[in-house]
Parts: sequence; structure tokens; C-alpha cells
Amino acid sequence: MSTKTTRIISIILMVLPSLMLIMSGIMKLTGAEQVVTGLTKIGLGSYITLFGVIELIAVALFLYPKTYKIGFLLICSYLGGALSIELATAQPPSAAIFLSIVWIAVFLKDKLMFLTPNENK
Repeated sequence: MSTKTTRIISIILMVLPSLMLIMSGIMKLTGAEQVVTGLTKIGLGSYITLFGVIELIAVALFLYPKTYKIGFLLICSYLGGALSIELATAQPPSAAIFLSIVWIAVFLKDKLMFLTPNENK
């Protein structure tokens, strides 16, 4: 696969979960009934606005080229927490899908985020 193709695939895979997180963050900030009901049911109703702000900041950092690494770590942490809640409440683990897509996108963009160079060569 050529470098250009890899880069295009990486960008597409970065944008897809980012759009989902942006939509989710906006829904939390606007107080969408479904989101409020779901998070209140599991005892996190008082943190809805905070979660929305965290999502939007993490996505902004992830999409900005100079800060994508910290954005990646924040998104991984956020989606890891979401996955934990999904598993604890017997919901389908949809956060795992988005987390996998983010990992694949960053791996295609910068393999050194996951691999260490062999110093013994």
C-alpha cells in the first residue's frame, strides 16, 4: 500500500470516531433527553456537561496535527471508561469499536506510537 493511500485511510479512520464524539459531546452539552436519561440511570447525571466538554476538547486535540498524540491518549481514556460502563451495565460494547478504529488510524499515521525502534541493531 502506498504512503498516500495509507495517509488517506488514516485520515478517514480518524474522522469517523471524531464525528461520533463531536455529536455525543454536543448532545451532552445541549442536554439531549436520551443522554440525560441514560447517564442519570447509572448515577453519572451530575457529570453530563463535564463529559461533553471533555469529549470536545479531546477531539479538538486529536484532530489538530501538533497535538494528536495527547488527543489520542485522552480519547483512549474516555472510550476506555465508556467501555467499562457498557460492560458493567450489560450494554453492547460499542465504545470498543470506536476505540479500535482510533487505534488503527493512529497506527497507520505514526507506527512509532506503538512500536519502539530496535536499539540492538
